[in-house]
Amino acid sequence: MINARPNSHRKEKLPKLLEHLAAEFVQRESNQTSLITITGSDITPNQRRVTIYFTTLPEGQEVAVGEFLKRRTHDFLQFVDSRAKIGRMPEIAFVFDKGEKNRQRIDFLLQNE
Repeated sequence: MINARPNSHRKEKLPKLLEHLAAEFVQRESNQTSLITITGSDITPNQRRVTIYFTTLPEGQEVAVGEFLKRRTHDFLQFVDSRAKIGRMPEIAFVFDKGEKNRQRIDFLLQNE
């Protein structure tokens, strides 16, 4: 049972660290034509894959931003490696945050009743 503590600690901290570094990376590397916001992250139970969620403004830029992030994933991993000692680097996937978009739509509808 002693080994469960370090593993759970990594499982809690690693996604948040990568989320923070992704926000910093996007701020530095994007061309500023759209606002890209990192909204969250998840890690698989085996800790081999981290999903980082993002939204964009203006709406409609999701595909272009997704392609940009996919294209720059290797650069992001180098960025992470230069700023944090992670050990075995998990696979990174950037995914548009549909949940956040749906939440914003619900807020809009509730405000305009």
